[in-house]
This record gives sequence, C-alpha cells and structure tokens, in this order.
Amino acid sequence: MYLPSDFVQTDAEHIAALVAAAPLANLVSHTGGMLRVDHIPLMMTKTKLVGHIALANDLHRVLPEGADVLAVFQGADAYISPNTYPSKAQTHEVVPTWNYEVVHIHGQIMFHHGRKPKMGPVGMLTKKMETQTNGPDAWRMSDAPPAFLDAKLDAIVGFEILISKVMAKSKLSQNKSVSDRIGAADGLDDHPIASAMKAVD
Repeated sequence: MYLPSDFVQTDAEHIAALVAAAPLANLVSHTGGMLRVDHIPLMMTKTKLVGHIALANDLHRVLPEGADVLAVFQGADAYISPNTYPSKAQTHEVVPTWNYEVVHIHGQIMFHHGRKPKMGPVGMLTKKMETQTNGPDAWRMSDAPPAFLDAKLDAIVGFEILISKVMAKSKLSQNKSVSDRIGAADGLDDHPIASAMKAVD
C-alpha cells in the first residue's frame, strides 16, 4: 500500500475501531499461481483475526496451513471536491481527491474443523452484530434447536489468522491547511468521514 507519512495511522485503538466498524474483509490469498479474494466478516483480537467460511468454499482445501494472507478492511470514503476548499477563491490551485480510511492486516491462516474452535468465531461475530442490531432483543445461538445448530456448524470451517503486520491509512486531508480540511469536511455534511477529518489534530 502506498503510505505517505501524512496519512500513516498507528493508533491501535483507532485501528481496532476501524476493523470493528467494517468487519467484512477482502481476504487476499495466493493459490494455484493466482491471486484470490474472498469476502468474509472477521473479528480482531490483539494477536489474531478470527472468522469462518462455508465448508463448500474450497479455500480450506487449496490454501495450506500457515499460508500468508492479507485482510483488507475498508472504512469510510468520500470524494473531495475542490469547490469545498476556501483557498480555491484565492489561488485556484486545487484539484479533486478522495479521502478514506483502510486497514491492511497480514498474517498466517490456520483452519479449524472441530466444533469448539468453530463456535468461538461464530459466537463472537453473532454476539457483536446481534447486540449492535437488536440490543436487549439480540438473537442468541441457544435460541436455535441444538440439532439444527449442529448441522449448521457441520457446514462451516473456522479459521484464525495470526497477525504478523498491520498497516493502516487515514487519508483525511492532513496535507491541507486547517481551513481547507475543515471546509472539505463541512462540504460532506454528515458523511461518516467528515467527523474523522475534523478530529485530526
């Protein structure tokens, strides 16, 4: 990833929040001499990413244990119009750009076929998303009949990615003047990335 110093994101809490807010990752791997991308929701701990795939997904058959993979988490993004920069009125030396936040996590993947290690990733994701979506009325895995749940667990493969490197980029107009950055953020109204642009110190 092209990562100019202005846009390097190193705050661990901010990175974790970006991953949590956009858990559907592009999981990039290399199999059979080709690049492959699978779209999989992942949960992040301090040392690993965890997730699951359908048993029918051949990723666990074609990718060897410990293979290097890359998970890409795309945060908010927005087109920035030159019209939103106050400096346009003085110099006209402005061009469009695109602001965004993204996290790249590199690691080694390990697959799990046992019931217990599959329950972990499924349980974590379900609890997070159901609590976020339904609050006190959250659906629980125990709501499903045991035999039905067992059949569903038999149809998936769990995995973890042991994190080896994290690269994160927050391109939020840090390379602009404060007035141009705030002007661009104001031009986005209530777009999710606008508040991040205004929070830059």
